[in-house]
Amino acid sequence: MLAFPTHAQEDGSMSETSNKTRLEHDCIGQMEVPANVYWGIHTQRAIGNFPVSGITDSQHPELIRAYATVKRACAIANEELGLIDPAKAEAIRAACLEIEAGKLADQFPVDVMQGGAGTSSNMNMNEVIANRALEIAGRQRGDYTYIHPNDDVNKSQSTNDTYPAACKLALIDAIGPLAESTKKLAKAFHDLADKHINDVTIGRTQLQDAVPMTYGQEFHAFATLLKSDLAAFDRVVPLLAQLNLGATAIGTGICADLRFRKSAIKHLAQITGLPVTAAPDPVAAMTDMGAYVATSAAIKSLAVHLKKAADDLRLLNSGPRCGFNDLNVPARQAGSSIMPAKVNPVIPECVNQCCFTIFGMDVTVNWAVAEGQLQLNAFDPVMVHELLTGMALLTHAMETFRVNCVEGIEINADLGRSYAQSSPSISAALNHYIGYEHAADIAAEAVHTGRTVREVAGERTDLPAEQLDEILDPIRLARGLGQTCRERQE
Repeated sequence: MLAFPTHAQEDGSMSETSNKTRLEHDCIGQMEVPANVYWGIHTQRAIGNFPVSGITDSQHPELIRAYATVKRACAIANEELGLIDPAKAEAIRAACLEIEAGKLADQFPVDVMQGGAGTSSNMNMNEVIANRALEIAGRQRGDYTYIHPNDDVNKSQSTNDTYPAACKLALIDAIGPLAESTKKLAKAFHDLADKHINDVTIGRTQLQDAVPMTYGQEFHAFATLLKSDLAAFDRVVPLLAQLNLGATAIGTGICADLRFRKSAIKHLAQITGLPVTAAPDPVAAMTDMGAYVATSAAIKSLAVHLKKAADDLRLLNSGPRCGFNDLNVPARQAGSSIMPAKVNPVIPECVNQCCFTIFGMDVTVNWAVAEGQLQLNAFDPVMVHELLTGMALLTHAMETFRVNCVEGIEINADLGRSYAQSSPSISAALNHYIGYEHAADIAAEAVHTGRTVREVAGERTDLPAEQLDEILDPIRLARGLGQTCRERQE
C-alpha cells in the first residue's frame, strides 16, 4: 500500500503518515484524498486504477521537470494574453519553479503504465501545481474556487498537447548525459588508438585470418562508430523540439485563445534555451510520432555499436591459451565457482545485456507508435518510459564500460605481430608481382607446411629478399601500402 506523507519538509518532499482527508469531486463522483498530499482526486483514482509496474512518473525526474517547465511557460502565456489573473499566474509559476528544482518529487505517484494517453500524469501535475500555488497564495489545499487545476493551471491546454511536449523535452534532457558518456567512451577508444597506432595485429573477416591492421586502427573504428551516434543525437533534437502547444484535444485548438500557441512556444523557447518551434500542422502533429521513432532509432544504433565493441573485445580477449588472446581486458572478479583462476570479461558481458534490453525498447516504441488510431496515439506513456529508461541504462553502461574495461585494456603486441606475419592472407600483397594464382599456391603451401608466406615466397619466387621483406611487412600492409618504396619512386 502507498504510505501517504503528512507534511512538507524543507526540500518540498513529504514524510510520515496521516489519516486526515479532504473531500474532492470529479465527473464520476466524490472521493476522499489524503489531506496532506498535493495531488487531488484524479491522481487518487489513478493510483487505484494502475497498480501495475510499481514504477511511477516520479522515477523519471526529467519528465517531472519538463512538465513543470511546460506548465510555467503556459502560465506566462496566459497571463500575457490576459487570460489569467496575474496574482494567480505568479503563484502557479512559483509552484512550477519549485517542482523544476526537484521539490515535491514524491507527489507524482501515477504508474508509468497508465491508460488515458497521459491524462493522469497531466492532472497529477495540474493538481500538485494548483495545491502548492494555493499555499503560496495563502490558501488551503483543495480551495479550487481560487486556483483550479483545470481552469487555471490547465488553461488553454489539453493532455494531448502538453504531455507530448513534456515527454519530448524530457528526452532532450536525457540526451545530454547520454551524449556525454558517448563522447567520453569515444575518447577512451581514441586514446587507445593513439597509443597503439604502430602495433600490428591481424584483421579477421568471418572469424578467419585476413590481412594485417594495427590495434590503433581497430580501436579507432570503435570511436568512429560512436561519433556517428553523437551526430544522430544532434539530428534528433530539432525533431523533439517541434511541439504542439495550443493544439489542445485533437489539433483544432478548441478551448485555447488563437494567440496562445505563439505565445506559449515563444516563452518555452526562452525558458529552455532550446530550438523550440511550433508544429506546422497541429492536426497532423497530434498523431505524428516520428520524433519518438527517430530517437529510438538513434539509441538503438548506439546499442548496436556498443554491442559490436563489447563482442569484439570479448573475442580478442578469449583465451588465455586456447583463444585469440590479442589483448587483455581488466580482471574484475573471479570467473568461476569451480575453476580456479578463471577470469571472465564481465564488463563487456554486462554491456551486451544492456544492449539486448535496448533492442527490446526499440520494438516496444515502434509497436506503440504503430498503434495510434484516428486523431490521437494513446501510448505516449510507454514510449517515454521505455526511451528514458533505455537512455539512462546506456548512459550508465558506457560509464562502466569505459572506466572498468576500455581504459585498462592491455594489448599482447608480440602475439599480434606474430599473427600478422603468419597469416596466409598476406599473400594478397604478392598478387601485383606474381599474380593471384601463384600467390594462392604459396598461401596454400604455407598453410599445409605451417610456414610463413614469407618463407615459402622466398623459395618459390624470383623476388629479391629485400623486396619480399618490404612487400610482406605487416605494418606497411596495415597502412595500405601496396607497392614497395622503390616502385613508388619509379
